[in-house]
Amino acid sequence: MNIFLTGGAGYIGSAAAQALLVAGHGVTVYDSLVTGHRAAIPEGCRFVASDLADGVALRRALTSESYDAVLHCAAFIEAGESMRDPGKYCTNNLARSLDLIEAARAAGVSRFVLSSTAAVYAPSDELLTEESPIAPANVYGETKRMIELALEWYRTTQGLHYAALRYFNAAGAAAERGEAHRPESHLIPLVLSVALGARPHAEIFGTDYPTPDGTCIRDYIHITDLIEAHVRALAALEKSDRLIYNLGVGVASREPGSHARSLAGRSRPPRERSGPRRRPGK
Repeated sequence: MNIFLTGGAGYIGSAAAQALLVAGHGVTVYDSLVTGHRAAIPEGCRFVASDLADGVALRRALTSESYDAVLHCAAFIEAGESMRDPGKYCTNNLARSLDLIEAARAAGVSRFVLSSTAAVYAPSDELLTEESPIAPANVYGETKRMIELALEWYRTTQGLHYAALRYFNAAGAAAERGEAHRPESHLIPLVLSVALGARPHAEIFGTDYPTPDGTCIRDYIHITDLIEAHVRALAALEKSDRLIYNLGVGVASREPGSHARSLAGRSRPPRERSGPRRRPGK
C-alpha cells in the first residue's frame, strides 16, 4: 500500500512510519513539525513539511501520488490544555481533520484510519468497552468524537472505509524512537526521569479509588502493539467499511514508578494528591 501519514514526526506517527516501511509499504509523512521532530521521521519516507491548514499544499501532496489510505496521527493531545483553550483544539483537531477528509476524498482515497482516544467515553469506574456510553469530559475528547461522527457520515454517504482506534495511554519505545513531548505529561517518561535523577518527583492524582492500592487503573499499550493495530486496520479496511476498537491494558498508577525505582536502584516515591481525579486517556 501507499500510505499518507499525518503527524509522522511525532511519537506514534514516526513509529507507525517505521513499521509501515518495514512491512514494505510506501509512506509519505505530512507534518508541520509544530510538536514533531524532523529527526524522528524514518529514512525512506517521503516528507512534506506543511500544516493541514495549508489547503493548497495538502491537496497538492495528496494528488502528487496515488494513495491507498490516510493514517491520521496529527493532533494536539493535552486534555487539560483543551479545557483552557478550546478554540485551539477545535481548530486544529476538528476543523483541520475535516479539511483532511475532504482533500483525501477529492483525491480518491478510500481508506482512513483515525488515531482516536478513549477520552470519547463517559468517565466510569467500570471496564470500558466499545459499547460504553460516549460522553467526553473534555474538549480534546469531544474533538475526537466529532471526527468519528464525521467519518461515519462520510462512510454512509460516500462509501469511505474508516477505522477509529480508541486507545488509552501509549507507552514504551520502538527501535530508535521514543517519546519527546514538549512539555512531557505522560506518566512513564516522568517516573523514569525521577528514577534517573532528572526530576525531583512524579505526581499521582487520586488515592481513593476502589482498587488494591487506591490508585487509578490506567490502561496502557506498548507503542509497538499500538502500531501493529494501526497496520492491521489499514489492511482490514480493504474488506470492512467500519472498524472501532479500544486498545489498552490496565496498570495501577503506582506500578510504573515502583518498577522504575527498582530498575534504577533509587527510592523517590511519587507525590500523591487528593482532589480532582485524572480520568484515563491518551
